[in-house]
Amino acid sequence: MRQFVRPAIAALSIACLAVSLAAVTTDSALAQAKQQMAPAPQGAPPAVKQMALTEKQVQGVLAAQKDMDAITDKLPDNVKPDAKVTAQLDAVAKKNGFASYDQYNDVLDNISLVLGGFDPASKKYVGAEAVIKAQIAEVQADKKMSPKDKKEALADLNESLKTPAPVVENKGNIDLVGKYYDKLSEALGGQQQ
Repeated sequence: MRQFVRPAIAALSIACLAVSLAAVTTDSALAQAKQQMAPAPQGAPPAVKQMALTEKQVQGVLAAQKDMDAITDKLPDNVKPDAKVTAQLDAVAKKNGFASYDQYNDVLDNISLVLGGFDPASKKYVGAEAVIKAQIAEVQADKKMSPKDKKEALADLNESLKTPAPVVENKGNIDLVGKYYDKLSEALGGQQQ
């Protein structure tokens, strides 16, 4: 009888283990799916669709920037452009080598993500967190800034530290943006972060 019971118990144990592992895996997959589908917290910028940048794309952004600014500077803040303005933006994007204004924006977002991690003094990539910490130190050391402005600036910078910037997935983007750092920071100076 023992010869039949032991294998049956072993088989039952393995079956129970398999079922419990499947349940854990399913629960984990469901939790991960829910997390991915959850909306971004209010006030948080949408996630950057990261891509490997090309030199042609960076040059296209630089070439398009003045025309893009001429159109977007006329728009009220936080207002989606109408069809006429969108057509103008698409035309400028296409003229500079992009399939659409959306593709131009994706490239611009990737450039801005990398630029946010460059130390303006050394022009070296140090990461967004290090840049923010350096900015905090600058604000704290600034004797000319009013206490009210200093308090607001520090609050904003400390809030930025709480929501870390995404890690740059395509490390080649760092070298490429570094190559064009001066031109990009001049053209996009007011748009970073």
